Amino acid sequence: MRIALNARILQAPRTGIGHYVAGLVNALRKEPDVDVSLFHGWGWSSALPEAAMPGYSRMTPLLRQIPGAYQARRWLEQKRFDHGRGRGIDLYHEPSLWPLAFDGPTVITLHDLTHLHFPQTQPPARLREIERRLTAGVQQASLILTDSQAIADEAQEYFGLPAQRLVVAPLGVAERFRPREPHEIESVLRAHAVEAREYFLCVGTLEPRKNLSLALQAHALLPDAVRQRFPLLIAGMAGWQREQFNEPLRQALASGHVCLLGYLPDEQLAQLLAGARALIFPSLYEGFGLPVLEAMASGTPVVITRSSAMPEVAGAAGNYIEADDAEGLRDAMNRLIDDSQHWQACREAGLRQAKLFSWERCARATAGAYRQAMGG
Repeated sequence: MRIALNARILQAPRTGIGHYVAGLVNALRKEPDVDVSLFHGWGWSSALPEAAMPGYSRMTPLLRQIPGAYQARRWLEQKRFDHGRGRGIDLYHEPSLWPLAFDGPTVITLHDLTHLHFPQTQPPARLREIERRLTAGVQQASLILTDSQAIADEAQEYFGLPAQRLVVAPLGVAERFRPREPHEIESVLRAHAVEAREYFLCVGTLEPRKNLSLALQAHALLPDAVRQRFPLLIAGMAGWQREQFNEPLRQALASGHVCLLGYLPDEQLAQLLAGARALIFPSLYEGFGLPVLEAMASGTPVVITRSSAMPEVAGAAGNYIEADDAEGLRDAMNRLIDDSQHWQACREAGLRQAKLFSWERCARATAGAYRQAMGG
């Protein structure tokens, strides 16, 4: 099977969907009957690009001000994509929303339905595009992949889809996310002035859906001596409505107990995850929650909300809180500090749970969806 996969998102700094595309493509190459061609928006390639860092697209805000710029870019992309038929493409896989036009079998990945549950956490322009294009993309798709059963159930109910049009292909975890020996992470910890297992880590773009303000509130409720010994590190890019974090962040940063790291290269983030006391991930809604899996695979306990797909990922290894309960999050953090037996049990349960997931498993399910979409 010759598969066209839209990899344009890999031009951006890699967050959830970018890591999904990279992990899936590498694993699909082990499938004997799958040949993947990557479409990058302006052309085709067989190789994954290097991960971009923030600042990759400084012209984007300017282009948004030009009337019709988005439509013109989309038109050009479609023209470039149409040349793929000359490459003998059998099936088109769109790993995000609103696929390009294609006259053969199409598979899309529907990662979540955030716009339904938390529309206020989406930029208005993006929300309009989702509402305008998502239903058409679902109708175009021969089959729809989801990262979790939770999202498959939501999609089936919302779109009125038969179950056979949905295939669950849980995500995997990269090899860099693993338990580390002290000497492997020493330089990164020293660079951020922290000790192994003596800091909490948040991972996620600073945007409303990630609910990072709850982490700030809960950490501020810890005794001063505890906050000083166990600072809160936040790794992620500035996102939409970042300004809502300005005052809480200003106060937290001024205290010296919170550190904003920005977007980190993959290896640095993996090392920090392996050295943290716990990952604090109070997101309002996730279609999967890849950092949760990455933390567990690294031997680090996770504190997460009960919402959406996260219990499906963490299982019995999760320390669960409510998305508006700062005191509950504080208590979970305290227990992971004070109760060493509980901490060790969470670590071991997380390592066992993480072994249930792999990119090879994801690729097998995806390749099966390709065959099904092609009538095989």
